[in-house]
Amino acid sequence: MESKNLMLRESEFADCELFAEWEARKDVNEFFTMNEGRDYEEIVRDFINFSADPTKEMYTIVLKPEDKPIGRIYLSRIDKEEDSIDLTRIYIGDKENRNKGYGEEAIRMILEYSFINLHMERVTIDHFVANEPAAFLYHKIGFLDEGKMRHAGKKNGKYVDLCLMSMLRAEYYDKIHSDK
Repeated sequence: MESKNLMLRESEFADCELFAEWEARKDVNEFFTMNEGRDYEEIVRDFINFSADPTKEMYTIVLKPEDKPIGRIYLSRIDKEEDSIDLTRIYIGDKENRNKGYGEEAIRMILEYSFINLHMERVTIDHFVANEPAAFLYHKIGFLDEGKMRHAGKKNGKYVDLCLMSMLRAEYYDKIHSDK
């Protein structure tokens, strides 16, 4: 998948080292249900498990034309019976590449892929209650609030509440036509 500034390519085993570097940092993992201090071995185990799971797809966000990986995004709970999918674990790894619209651009690409290529009816995304920048971005893109999921995840052994948001296929098409 490609856009003006980015390419989303399937994540490769070689990306695990970079993922481990990024995910070891608090500024990256702060608002994810992954535990802090994930090491390379844990990233590799996750990569192998996810790669073998047909309900998950992992992508590396690559900045063009430098061909430089800058983040990751993946889809999970791909349900072809119910035509629904979860957009999970999106981040831009290095601070110098944040606040440039790359996260938004990557999400828009994955939405196009989900609705047009995979023919999904519904895409969901969630975020920590305290992650206001994520909530702002997801609203801007067109996700709608569904509610708070109490104790829906764990962070460092403690339960956390997550806000659930979704976008339906008709809303996606309405949004892309109104943005033109």
